Amino acid sequence: MNRVLAVLRQPFVLDVRALALLRVAVAAVVLVDLAVRATDLEAHYSNMGVLPLHVLYEHNWNPYELSIHTSSGLWQVQAVLFLLAASAAIALLLGYRTRLMTIVSWVLLVSVQNRNPLISQGGDDLLRMLLFWGIFLPWGRVYSLDSRQQPPPTSLTTCSAATVAYVVQLALVYWCTALLKSGVEWTQTGTALYYALSLDQILLPGGRLLYPYPELMRGLTFATYYMELLLPFVLFIPWRVAWWRGLFIGTLVLFHLGISLTLFVGLFFLINWASLPGLLPPAAMDWLERKLVPRARRLGTRLTQWRTGWQWPAPTWRSPVRVHLTAHIEHAPQSVKLLRAVRNTVVGVLLVYICWWNFDTVTSTRLAMREQFRWLGYLFRIDQHWGMFAPAVFKDDGWYILEGTTAEGRKIDLNRSGAPLTYAKPAAVVSLFPNDRWRKYSENYLFVSNAFMRPYYCNYMLRIWGENSAHPRLKQLEVIYMKEVSLPDYKTTKPSREVLCGCAP
Repeated sequence: MNRVLAVLRQPFVLDVRALALLRVAVAAVVLVDLAVRATDLEAHYSNMGVLPLHVLYEHNWNPYELSIHTSSGLWQVQAVLFLLAASAAIALLLGYRTRLMTIVSWVLLVSVQNRNPLISQGGDDLLRMLLFWGIFLPWGRVYSLDSRQQPPPTSLTTCSAATVAYVVQLALVYWCTALLKSGVEWTQTGTALYYALSLDQILLPGGRLLYPYPELMRGLTFATYYMELLLPFVLFIPWRVAWWRGLFIGTLVLFHLGISLTLFVGLFFLINWASLPGLLPPAAMDWLERKLVPRARRLGTRLTQWRTGWQWPAPTWRSPVRVHLTAHIEHAPQSVKLLRAVRNTVVGVLLVYICWWNFDTVTSTRLAMREQFRWLGYLFRIDQHWGMFAPAVFKDDGWYILEGTTAEGRKIDLNRSGAPLTYAKPAAVVSLFPNDRWRKYSENYLFVSNAFMRPYYCNYMLRIWGENSAHPRLKQLEVIYMKEVSLPDYKTTKPSREVLCGCAP
């Protein structure tokens, strides 16, 4: 029995060095995310922007959600919170008070996501969950400032409820993504990628190269669907674990590289890449240490000697090539063992809850989660939905025109820096968006259910335009959407002009 259990637990045995790389990757992406968000402090997070607090509370607020960023409508307060989040992320990257900084980073990430849900995308859910599970993972045990104050680990591998949760979470992302793709474009006709690349709002140059080849796109559509559906199973094969993990990592690195070159999805591909290092097997980490650690140590020695005269410490464990890598429970006091048992129990319960939540998103059965149980998911933001291009790809496409009328009666387009008005399609529609947050906002702007948000965007753009004395004064601004529906066989409907909102000074 013990031998069987030892075999079954192999898929969940992780290298603590790989978990350290996971920590660094996640912290780095959090910093990039903050940098992108910080370019729109006033627009997205203040009362002077597109979603004032009273509008958020009236239309987009869940009473179980919490947000420190809603404590003030001033962009200056938001800037302070962003600096705190960046400081915590840097500390997490360096491994300084790792568990505390993981909690702080998670709290502030949840807070900023709750402040403006109109600009959120699927990758935000994954980034949030990586930090959440990181609270319970030993990802600060090595390659961290904290490790200098600890004795060397007796084993470089670990297995716990948290490692199970991390592996299962990665599988859920792709399983649910595939199961939610129920449209015929994914399962029968294979035209999903054709319609995705027909969306000018997200089309990148790499997508333009693929677009003329319908059979290639059809093959890639089915390859994507079945890869997402079947690939996660390899994470649970208890034999040749390192080989299967290598297949999983390599396939997804190439998959998300392809997405990043063809579709404008913001940080989605980076977040997915950042989720993978924790799966690196011991053999891979041994190779990386042999190649990278001596170079890093030599660089660190030069820098620290130059600044303080401090010497880089000797390795805290024997060469990993010679360490016997096996899951090991260190000798610990009874209180520590009790704490570990409680932690594993809590993580196990949360994992079952999350699996139940995901099961509910892809099925309609008697086992569906009732509303009275959802408060826990909203409170800790472990709610998740992996409906990327699901159940089918949008057919409605188009581009925005901010049609301004000057005091002299001239028509200009604020979306093109005040150029003379034209209804012709831009050469690159995707270039109209400063970043993916604005692209996602514009997508939500179209929905009738979000009509409440339209005047705030219109008035914000009118105010920003008027603050520049070099701009001509406007007497009216209309937000126009030139709607163009994608049809089969490289056809589209004639663009139609839709006035979404109008405002005046």
